[in-house]
Amino acid sequence: MGAHLQPLALRLLALTFPLVAKGFPDETLEKAAKSEGYCSRILRAQGTRREGYNEFSLRVEGDPEFYKPGNSYRVTLSAATPAYFRGFTLIALKEGKEGDKEEDHAGSFQIIDEEETQFMSNCPVAVTESTPRRRTRIQVFWTAPPTGTGCVILKASIVQKRIIYFQDEGSLTKKICEQDSASEGVTEKPILDCCACGTAKYRLTFYGNWSEKTHPKDFPRRTNHWSAIIGSSHSKNYILWEYGGYASEGVKQVAELGSPVKMEEEIRQQSDEVLTVIKAKAQWPAWQPLNVRAAPSAEFSVDRHRHLMSFLTMLGPSPDWNVGLSAEDLCTKDCGWVQKVVQDLIPWDAGTDSGVTYESPNKPTVPQEKIRPLTSLDHPQSPFYDPEGGSIKLVARVVIERIARKGEQCNIVPDNIDDIVADLAPEEKEEDDTPETCIYSNWSPWSACSSSTCEKGKRMRQRMLKAQLDLSVPCPDTQDFQPCMGPGCSDEDGSTCMMSDWITWSPCSVSCGMGTRSRERYVKQFPEDGSMCKVPTEETEKCIVNEECSPSSCLVTEWGEWDECSASCGMGMKRRHRMIKMTPADGSMCKAETTEAEKCMMPECPIHCELTEWSQWSECNTSCGKGHMIRTRMIKIEPQFGGAACPETIQRSKCRVRKCLRGAGMEKRRWKEAREKRRSEQARKNLDSEQFPVCRMKPWTAWTECSTLCGGGIQERYMMVKKRSKSTQFTSCKDKKELRACNVHPC
Repeated sequence: MGAHLQPLALRLLALTFPLVAKGFPDETLEKAAKSEGYCSRILRAQGTRREGYNEFSLRVEGDPEFYKPGNSYRVTLSAATPAYFRGFTLIALKEGKEGDKEEDHAGSFQIIDEEETQFMSNCPVAVTESTPRRRTRIQVFWTAPPTGTGCVILKASIVQKRIIYFQDEGSLTKKICEQDSASEGVTEKPILDCCACGTAKYRLTFYGNWSEKTHPKDFPRRTNHWSAIIGSSHSKNYILWEYGGYASEGVKQVAELGSPVKMEEEIRQQSDEVLTVIKAKAQWPAWQPLNVRAAPSAEFSVDRHRHLMSFLTMLGPSPDWNVGLSAEDLCTKDCGWVQKVVQDLIPWDAGTDSGVTYESPNKPTVPQEKIRPLTSLDHPQSPFYDPEGGSIKLVARVVIERIARKGEQCNIVPDNIDDIVADLAPEEKEEDDTPETCIYSNWSPWSACSSSTCEKGKRMRQRMLKAQLDLSVPCPDTQDFQPCMGPGCSDEDGSTCMMSDWITWSPCSVSCGMGTRSRERYVKQFPEDGSMCKVPTEETEKCIVNEECSPSSCLVTEWGEWDECSASCGMGMKRRHRMIKMTPADGSMCKAETTEAEKCMMPECPIHCELTEWSQWSECNTSCGKGHMIRTRMIKIEPQFGGAACPETIQRSKCRVRKCLRGAGMEKRRWKEAREKRRSEQARKNLDSEQFPVCRMKPWTAWTECSTLCGGGIQERYMMVKKRSKSTQFTSCKDKKELRACNVHPC
């Protein structure tokens, strides 16, 4: 392969090596020169070091300290904004090994996106870029090695122009060790504690990309859909699902049935560990253009204790195939909140059903297996099967964007000015008379009061003029001032503290009768003199739920999501359920309904074939001896949506005319008798017409075109009355019509 066809990372690493190798000992160069073994060239180049690598990071999903042999983990290589990289290399080595032998490498990588990544031609265990371009993130799956391998070092190199970043100890190296057999079966999820302050609000948007166009093999044209999205923001003490773990009953019901009811019940039972339940509607069909149907989305919040988010949705129909995220951490190491997360998703197997095709019959997996990503070599009948072991095409993408922050933020380093302004915008909703031709940013927060004593001063806020669409219309000032009093004027003076708006009221503490509810707000800015804010940050008030409740009242949960429609087509029924949380205090039966049903309409059912009535039998096709006659019928409605196929449209029946005479003399005699008979009949008709005038007929018309091209059709011809007799005894003379079969060959 020519140098111009080599992956960019390999070429640049090879070019850079002579420039940076001057600082290495002579024996290192001598060893490198002699070693031309397994992956030696790329590993030599990766021995270089450069400072300033904090803008790049290598991360294993969930940040585990231990791996389970045979389990798969998502590995992400990313650059912090505004950094980027053009090329990269990713390898996995056994601890203490140099990598110049095949047995030095541990586990195996699985390509997720062939447009982004590929295996290196000169080092097939290493992953590199497919095309040289600017990028900020790549993802692959890494399958852990078998038991007894020990610790593994995941190493990445970054190529940015001619600069190579590679570290044995740094953000581009990750050490992960084999899990101790004594702790087998115990989920290890060593996620770091979050040091962020306040809360953050996010929006999750799900973009399905599973369609007949992207995944044509055996794609189910009917009932293809994404089930309702279910998930939550939660603490590290509660994990909804994870690769290498076992599916709970709630996960199983989502995976096999697309029903989120049990999963939501499990989430709500972990109320102390959950902040927000994440829910979005199902998508029928699985894919439509965004200008036809908006991508489903849901909003949720996180705080210091519950800073992880997980969700899942079923790819249907399927045995137990899903996509989702597990324990995605939205807290940063510098005590802030992540701005945006974009993850491409491939399907995974819940380990509860052993089907291999989209519409396989139910076949429970006994014993239950662990959750794992699907691969292209799982089964020859799988719709994702590739005999060459290529990567599975992505089926979805999820985007998680931060839309607001609430409360005091302990991370004082802003992402950027526009970001801070956008976060605080919901708390500043004052109307003004700004012309529509003047485009501004949102107002910034108010500054501290200009007076440092108990005297009148002023405070300021500002905004930026982004565009002036009509220069003839003046735009108002970009600064705004407001009078204020300095700190210390009174203990109750709230102007010394900048407070957030009140957060919405909490649910009432009881479900029946009189209770309490509360709400909170946060200090956005403390007084400049260092004194404490003395304004209240929490309010409590009484609340009443169902004033007419009594000891016979019972406590029930909220309604769950609707089940799937009972019919796959036409009119059906769907149901939803709720549970009884507490029976009546007086011991009576709970009268609250726990099941609710309503009608649901699915796409049109299978339409059966409809035919016309049979035509009359045709004349026998012979003048003597054995023959046959036929009759036909036509298709009125073609079958659709799997309806019953059309039965036969032509039938034949035997017919027998007088015996055919044998011998030339007999045949001649027969023709002579027939001729004399015709003459006598014609003479009789002529006589009758003279004595009794009758209707005169026009000659037969030509046969019409056949009604069908094949399968048996009908032709018609007509004889019309030319002149009708005035005599009343011959008024029954009518037009004549004849039918015959045509195009009887099968279609």
